[in-house]
Amino acid sequence: MWTDLKAPSLAEMEAMAHDVFERLPAEFRSLCQGVIVRVDDFPTEEVLDEMECESEFDLLGLFQGIGLPQQSFGDVARLPNMVWLYRRPILDYWAEHDESLGHIVRHVLIHEIGHHFGLSDDDMAAIEAKAE
Repeated sequence: MWTDLKAPSLAEMEAMAHDVFERLPAEFRSLCQGVIVRVDDFPTEEVLDEMECESEFDLLGLFQGIGLPQQSFGDVARLPNMVWLYRRPILDYWAEHDESLGHIVRHVLIHEIGHHFGLSDDDMAAIEAKAE
């Protein structure tokens, strides 16, 4: 019965992340204009070093950019804010926990976008509860 099932590819997980994003509350999504969501198998070596990770499986996602509270209208042109989801660490986490893959992707996505807003963990939990 499981012989035809396989882990999602990078493209499939990115499509899942975008689908999850579209199901988030409209007020949350409206504040994310310009934030790019990407999926990669693992973080780069530079990111792992910067985050002081012991393993490439330690990081499920990452926000890169300047959060809304730190932005100003006089900012010099900069790269867009990005949210990275890391497929292999997410799949590893999924294999070790009793949660659906979609729930994990939603949780990581909301958490990383929360860094864009400067939100507290309680704020992120409330948004995640509305998305269910």
